[in-house]
Amino acid sequence: MLRKRRSRRIVAMCLVVLGGVLMYLAPEVWAGLVLLALGGAVELAGIALERKA
Repeated sequence: MLRKRRSRRIVAMCLVVLGGVLMYLAPEVWAGLVLLALGGAVELAGIALERKA
């Protein structure tokens, strides 16, 4: 895992933004549901990474 606090924060911020973009761009079909779930998972990973900082 990342040990430096600064790099961990940068990665966490990028993951949260990426998750938000995936959720925003999800279409109204089954593939959109998968993208929405993936975006939520990526955001949770970013938040968890930030909490360790």
